[in-house]
Amino acid sequence: MPNIRSPRRGSLQYWPRKRAKRSYASIRSWVGQNETKLLGFAGYKAGMTHIIIRDNTNSITKGDLISQPVTVIECPPLKPLSLRFYKKTPTGLRCVSELFAKNLDKELTRKIKLSKKSNESQDYDNIKLVVYTQPKLTSIGKKKPEIFELGISGNKEQKLEFGKSLLNKEININEVFKEGQFLDVHGITKGKGFQGTVKRFGVSIRQHKSEKVKRGVGSLGPWTPKRVSFRVPMPGKMGYHQRVEYNKWLLKISNKIEEINPKGGFLQYGLVKSDFILLNGSVPGSRKRLVILTEPMRAKKQSQKSEINYISLESKQ
Repeated sequence: MPNIRSPRRGSLQYWPRKRAKRSYASIRSWVGQNETKLLGFAGYKAGMTHIIIRDNTNSITKGDLISQPVTVIECPPLKPLSLRFYKKTPTGLRCVSELFAKNLDKELTRKIKLSKKSNESQDYDNIKLVVYTQPKLTSIGKKKPEIFELGISGNKEQKLEFGKSLLNKEININEVFKEGQFLDVHGITKGKGFQGTVKRFGVSIRQHKSEKVKRGVGSLGPWTPKRVSFRVPMPGKMGYHQRVEYNKWLLKISNKIEEINPKGGFLQYGLVKSDFILLNGSVPGSRKRLVILTEPMRAKKQSQKSEINYISLESKQ
């Protein structure tokens, strides 16, 4: 018999395969920029469609009209909640004080208990802007906002001045990103429930004369040591993981909702009512789920605008 060789089943880069703590991503690091600006935004995934654009890449279809799948993300304005001041400690950054905005929405009480202690720290190393979403401006049918932090680029003084200028006004998507640039998309994937090894890890289905199981692994490991390694593919929970997709092309930013809304709205979402963007390709997560958009970590591509000739108004599954 030949010695059959194949790569291991399932990447160990994503380990442990546990479910996310919440339905939207938490960002651990932010990419610095030359200018003082916000480094991220957020929106609700509405669905997918396709567009006809003129190809401006170096390919055999350069200059021709081609069809491109795009994801529609509705991006209602974000509202600042507070400025958080962080101090470096031997165990990492520690929040030392928080400066709250005025005239906060009453919907915030559905999510958190608002604090009356608001002060500005003089001894700090980093500042982040805490913002909350406005789902009441969309069709997804909820009022409770999501709350998360956004990074700010620049030195300490620039961050403080810029953060204070944003503290009592709404932030729109076109103030953070521009058409043609590339983004990173942070999202929570669709939950698949409890799945076996074939679907969860891509294990090959064994032939019909195999012993015991057909959709299981061939071996759980050696007799010694007398235990099953964590590297062995096993059944378990699948999906609802936090994932990042790098360098997604931002094709369009618009507030003309008649250009994008199909008749009756998007399936399982409804009508887009606020600003929206078109991202090239797919985005992790289900409809109505919040995705966080950030400046690219691995920026290797130059920003490039493309001429959009047609946007399909047929909502895709």
